[in-house]
Amino acid sequence: MANPNPQVQTRPTELSLPLPKALHTTAHIHLTTLDTCTMVFLATSTAGDSAGSMKQMGSFIYAMPDRTSPRSTISTTLYTSPSTEEYATRIAKILARRMGVPVYLGCSIDPTALSLMPEEEMEGLARIVDTVMARREEQRVKVA
Repeated sequence: MANPNPQVQTRPTELSLPLPKALHTTAHIHLTTLDTCTMVFLATSTAGDSAGSMKQMGSFIYAMPDRTSPRSTISTTLYTSPSTEEYATRIAKILARRMGVPVYLGCSIDPTALSLMPEEEMEGLARIVDTVMARREEQRVKVA
């Protein structure tokens, strides 16, 4: 059945990119852009991962822009995994503020387990955010 609203992107876009400074580590992004919200799921894999290895679910965060203060965001944790919660919350808040719509973000990326320094962690975060925003803009241009 055809989508009755051509503005809505219901099929997730799957992206992969190497994380800077994390040797042989790839970030995987599933991005679904809707009119009223965006859903993002983040995970990593390394060159030595076996196909059948199980990873923990990670944290699931809801973030939305604050209508009274454009530079602020409001967030809540829907499912918590202590090792991923802070990283997931940061990404969800940044995306919600930049996109201007609520963001649901699932993230199993644990920067501590990747043995990243804070600067390296921030570089990876920036690369993920930039990739998501660029793909979202591409989707918006296609619709317009």
